[in-house]
Amino acid sequence: MNFSSTNNNAPNRGTKFVKDHLVPQRSRRRRKIKTDRLESRKSVNAFQSRRISSYQLCTDSDLEKIEEQADWLLENVGMEFRGDEEALELFRDAGATINHERITFEPGLVRSLCATAPSTFTLHSRNSNRSIGLGADHVVFMPGYGSPFVTDLERGRRYATIEDFRNFVKLTYSTPYMHHSGGTIVEPVDVPVNKRHLDMVLAHLTLSDKPFMGAVTSLDGARDSIKMAQLAFGESYLHNHAVMQANININSPFVFDGVMSAVLREYAKVGQCICVSPAIFGGAMGPVTPAAITAQTLAEAMTGIALSQLVKPGCPVVMGSFHSTMNLRSGSLTFGTPEANLVSMALSQLGHRLGVPVRSGGGNVTASNAADGQAMADSTNAFWATVISGSHQVWHAAGWLEGGLTMSYEKFILDLDNCGAMLRLLQGMEVSQESFARESYIEAGPGENFLTTSHTMANYSNANYESLLPDTGPFERWVENGSVDSSNRAARIWKDMLAQYERPDIEQNVQSRLEEFVRMRKAEMSDAWY
Repeated sequence: MNFSSTNNNAPNRGTKFVKDHLVPQRSRRRRKIKTDRLESRKSVNAFQSRRISSYQLCTDSDLEKIEEQADWLLENVGMEFRGDEEALELFRDAGATINHERITFEPGLVRSLCATAPSTFTLHSRNSNRSIGLGADHVVFMPGYGSPFVTDLERGRRYATIEDFRNFVKLTYSTPYMHHSGGTIVEPVDVPVNKRHLDMVLAHLTLSDKPFMGAVTSLDGARDSIKMAQLAFGESYLHNHAVMQANININSPFVFDGVMSAVLREYAKVGQCICVSPAIFGGAMGPVTPAAITAQTLAEAMTGIALSQLVKPGCPVVMGSFHSTMNLRSGSLTFGTPEANLVSMALSQLGHRLGVPVRSGGGNVTASNAADGQAMADSTNAFWATVISGSHQVWHAAGWLEGGLTMSYEKFILDLDNCGAMLRLLQGMEVSQESFARESYIEAGPGENFLTTSHTMANYSNANYESLLPDTGPFERWVENGSVDSSNRAARIWKDMLAQYERPDIEQNVQSRLEEFVRMRKAEMSDAWY
């Protein structure tokens, strides 16, 4: 039940060899769980980089055609920046054509404006051991984002509260398979809309010491997030270090509303990471074909990246996307489909060519209403395409149901297990004299098993990724133990994780300053519930 470990290998869960069979030692396991829990506060993140090559879906010729289509869109359709005169002026000064609120660009102009964005950078954490790299071979997993509902097996589906939000921050902190604390993991609807960002940022900064995301739904929220980060890290530190991200959504097709572009500029001014994320559902916000969605996503994302560089050249950015197919008969969203996965793979290649880190459009995403077989099939399909294609940052890697409307406690654990397995896969296969284990063949000889050879005994505890969810014992034992399925096993795990959670260290004066700032800002505002 322990998703925290002190090294990058599966922990030794207390097994011994008896004759030719592995027999679990439950009392030793319980003692080791306690030890691992105590050590988890000191553990660094699990694998943060890939050692296998990313899959190349498109040829260079195909990629060039997609880039030409993106340029065509920017020249002939353009982007609208509604209610943001400063953004319009920045683009006018850079050589773009302005017609009221619509901006069009000569081919190649937007790409040239993106050239100052760094190809790699570090997102710093309060705990330097948990800082993460973005770009190059780095891989970063983070939880779901934006769900107004939560669900668990005991209480069912309900509106999310600030307690649920804090629970998911704690769960995310407690596992090495999430490298990033996330942002609005769930919407705490029991807190006024204009104040909830304060409680969410406070939770990220005090209940976790992993990188996090700031508020983006209002300019005041962005400024509050920046101020709280300055209180936690020091104002001067933020001048040269990115410590948080802003999720900038585009109103696809081709519209930046004034709030989003103003928030983008606010974070860019202080050098914090901007993730530009078009949201295109094929048939609604763009055409139905994967190539068209890919080109449109590239065009829209490059425009946001260009704006960040006009505000502050060298501002760290991530090229994001959120795309899905639709059931064109019913209009409902679908996830994990081949067409959406093709877009994810192509966008990873295009982001690499642009020279910026890439945020996937996938993750463990699903339209299923329950943590069932459909949910895990959708999620696994989307997750494989996302990770194998070379995405640097994977959002929605744990917890998502109903196309993002709901965060599930049980699916969070099911997804964590999938994340752990994928991180192990990305490490590739060791080919060495040690891994060939020649001495085992001599020691065992023909016709004998290898369970008690010296090589097996030396390596059994970390030879394989050990999933904590599947029940691999005999059917009869499973029935005797209550026929517990994976969702019920996951329910036990998340409850244990919360029960054994220990908050990270934080200086008392920092904690006090943050709490006082939140108290002061709340007192300055009347409650607004919409």
